[in-house]
Amino acid sequence: MNKLYPDAQSALADLVRDGMTLAVGGFGLCGIPEALILALRDSGARGLTVASNNAGVDGWGLGLLLETRQISKMISSYVGENAEFERQFLCGDLDVEFCPQGTLAERMRAGGAGIPAFYTATGVGTLVGKGKEHQEFDGKTYILERGIRADVSLVKAWKADTSGNLVYRKTARNFNPMAATCGRVTIAEAEIIVEPGELDPDNIHTPGIYVQRLVHNPSPEKRIEQRTISETQTGPEKQAGSDKQAARRV
Repeated sequence: MNKLYPDAQSALADLVRDGMTLAVGGFGLCGIPEALILALRDSGARGLTVASNNAGVDGWGLGLLLETRQISKMISSYVGENAEFERQFLCGDLDVEFCPQGTLAERMRAGGAGIPAFYTATGVGTLVGKGKEHQEFDGKTYILERGIRADVSLVKAWKADTSGNLVYRKTARNFNPMAATCGRVTIAEAEIIVEPGELDPDNIHTPGIYVQRLVHNPSPEKRIEQRTISETQTGPEKQAGSDKQAARRV
């Protein structure tokens, strides 16, 4: 079955609604489904709950949905690069469920595997474990964490075939494989799309059974989240680095 849609807007059109829960792949700006996030912003859907490692940065990634106030709750493990996220959180405009990074990955994986909840030692004795069920196994205390089951998952692949089999490239693999499994409907954005049989079966990271829709984005905009400049550099690059460091101090 050909799962390819002509664009991100049409892939989302009959799925997006107010108050839905989404799982979104990516780590910082690496491996994020840029076209699908833009289409989600343009849909105007509000009151969204988004499970993702982070909220992107100001002006890009999920940060775009924060600017338009379409997200009402984030389930995340790291939010340190987004000033708008911080502002909305401190003002009480954004509900945030902080989740340890490994626990978040396992919550997505569990949801995709049909496991409603699991026990983990991560977070015991901290605010993460407050209000959660505690249980002792073999003399060690664990807390109960719920699996994540999203209405829609948005993921980014490097290569896909029209049957939905996905291959991720290097660190862009991050949260995408887990997010891809936990959505009732999963939409994958891929840079390269080939015919069935052209992918090496041993190199497929997400089997097509998890993916219902595909979008081709051959020229994604890949922004650098943080640029680190050597002290030995001179000229414009060194000045740009100095200006950025000064801005951070301010």
